[in-house]
Amino acid sequence: MAEHATSIFAEMSKLSHDVGAINLGQGFPDVDGPTVLKDEAIAAILDGRGNQYPPANGIMPLREAIASHQQRLYGIALDPLTDVVVTTGASEALVSAIMALVDDGDEVVVFEPWFDIYTAAISMARGVRISVPMAGPSLRPDIEALRAAMGPRTRLILLNSPHNPTGVVFTREELTAIAAIAIEHDCLVLSDEAYEQLWFDDHRHIPISTLPGMFERTITVGSGGKSFSFTGWKVGWATGPTDLIGAVRVVRQHLSFVSGGPFQWAMALGLVLPDEHFARFRHELTEQRDLLAAGLRSIGLRVLDTEGTYFITSDVRPLGYPDGLAFCRDIPTRARVVAIPHQGLCDDPDIGGPYVRWAFCKKPEVLNEAISRLQRGFGG
Repeated sequence: MAEHATSIFAEMSKLSHDVGAINLGQGFPDVDGPTVLKDEAIAAILDGRGNQYPPANGIMPLREAIASHQQRLYGIALDPLTDVVVTTGASEALVSAIMALVDDGDEVVVFEPWFDIYTAAISMARGVRISVPMAGPSLRPDIEALRAAMGPRTRLILLNSPHNPTGVVFTREELTAIAAIAIEHDCLVLSDEAYEQLWFDDHRHIPISTLPGMFERTITVGSGGKSFSFTGWKVGWATGPTDLIGAVRVVRQHLSFVSGGPFQWAMALGLVLPDEHFARFRHELTEQRDLLAAGLRSIGLRVLDTEGTYFITSDVRPLGYPDGLAFCRDIPTRARVVAIPHQGLCDDPDIGGPYVRWAFCKKPEVLNEAISRLQRGFGG
C-alpha cells in the first residue's frame, strides 16, 4: 500500500488550509440536501429506529426502495432479499466488490484518470491495475485501447459513468462497445454509478447492466450521499445478480459490519421522492456548472463540456503552464483557489497532462468569489 500513502487530495487540501483558499478540489456540496430527509433521520433517532445495529445487509425498507428505484428508472428487476446490499458509502461497496472478486494477480482494467480509491482497493486485493485512457480533445473512453488491454488474466472492468473527474457521461454506443468486450472475454464489470442522478442537458445516464448479456456479470454501485447531497451520512449500495452480491456481502460484513442506521431510513425516503426533485436538483447544478465554466473561460482556460458529476475539466495550456500539477500548485498562493490535477489520478502523467478538475457543487456566491480571485490572479 506504500504508493497510496499520500494522495493529491490531501496535498491540495493542505495547501487550501495553509493559505485560506477556496477549495474547489473536493467534491462535496456546501448546501445540505432535502429537509424532509433530515427530518426523517431525526425522527428515526428519536423513535429508536437504527440506533443499534441495523440488519447486516441494510434495513429492508431501504433495500426495497433501492430495488424499486432501479426498476422504475431503468427497468432492472432486483430481489431486495438477495440482490441488494447497503454499504458505508459507495466507497465501501467498491472496495468490497474488488476484494470479493479479484484474486492475487488478477487484472483489473480501469479508465484513467480514475478515482483514487479504485487503485487502493486493487492493491489491497493484490490485483494488477491496467489503465486505459480517456482520450482525445473531449476525453472520451478509448475503446480500442480497452480492447488491446484485455488478456487472459483480465478479471474485471471497472467502469465509472458519469465519470469522475472528466465529467463525461458514457454514450449508449460506448457502453455497447464496452459490453461486447466484456462478453467476448467473459469478464465481470464493476459499474460505479455514484453520480447517476447528476447528468445534464440530454446526456441521460444509462446503466451498463441494462444492455443485453450484462446484468448477470455486473455489480452496480450507487450513492445516497451524491444523489441527495448528504455525503457525510455515508450510505451507499451495491446491486446485481444474487451470486455476485452474495460475494460482496461476505466481504462487506467484515469491514464496517453495519453503519448509518437512522440515515438508512432517510435514504429510503429519498429514493421515492418524485422525479421533479431530481430534475430541479440537476437544473440548479447546471446553473452552477455554467457559472464556473464562464468564469474559467474568462481567465483564458479551455473548458471541456461537462455532461455529468460535480466537476468541470479545463486545459491549462492556454495560460502557459507545462501541466496541471504545476498550475494547481501555483494557484493557491497566486489566487487563493484550489483545484485537482488529473495527473494525480493517472498511471501515465501524460494522460492527465494539462487537465485540471474543478468542483462546482458550491453556492453561487462561493463560485463568484473564486472566479474573482482567479481573475485578479491572472490579470483579468
